[in-house]
Amino acid sequence: MAQNIYDREEFLAGYSQLPRSRMGLAGAPEWPALRALLPDLQGKRVLDLGCGFGWFSRHAAEHGAARVLGLELSEKMLERARSMGASSVIEYRRADLETVELPEAAFDLVFSSLALHYIADLGALLGKVSRALVPGGSVVVSMEHPIFMAPSQPRWEGHVWPLDGYFHEGERVTDWFTKGVVKQHRTLGTTLNLLIGAGLRLTHVEDWRPTEAQIATEPSWAKELERPMFLLLAARKDEAPAG
Repeated sequence: MAQNIYDREEFLAGYSQLPRSRMGLAGAPEWPALRALLPDLQGKRVLDLGCGFGWFSRHAAEHGAARVLGLELSEKMLERARSMGASSVIEYRRADLETVELPEAAFDLVFSSLALHYIADLGALLGKVSRALVPGGSVVVSMEHPIFMAPSQPRWEGHVWPLDGYFHEGERVTDWFTKGVVKQHRTLGTTLNLLIGAGLRLTHVEDWRPTEAQIATEPSWAKELERPMFLLLAARKDEAPAG
């Protein structure tokens, strides 16, 4: 079973104060770039992996999705998601993404925001995602960038972000609102090849960086120009060949 840090009281208290928790998608600096990768949501069947407080699930429903399934391990986050507005289009369900079973050819879009870097067997999950997509379906995800995750404790030293152990893949244990948060570090090459190996065709790879306008609004984001913090990926499941 995946580690469930989000149900720890001290973690949830700290996480709830982040701009992305208080303001939703508008508080996530990478959201404009991530939104640009989305297909038209009208009539789509959407799977939201690691849906958290349900911000994207509600966004999809508000933009015409026919059905949204939000999967999340944390009961406390699901409680918050359900309390923030009911919708006949959205179903929230508790699930461990390490072991979840997904119906085949059931979704037009699989979306995931900052969840996949917690998954130990990412290849297995991506294989399930590929099978759950209809031909022509899309995957749009964000995750912590492997350059950011490579050190056990990412740290800012003057004007330098030290890069330690990039090629040593595996667990990274950090302290973030609580002790002992376990994440899974993979090189960029490994991550992309897992997507390709799952039968998905990459359509976009982005080392996210803040725009000049964002830095003007929030000067502290300037340090994010020293190394990418987020990796944004889009892929498609190709149409089955005719005949």
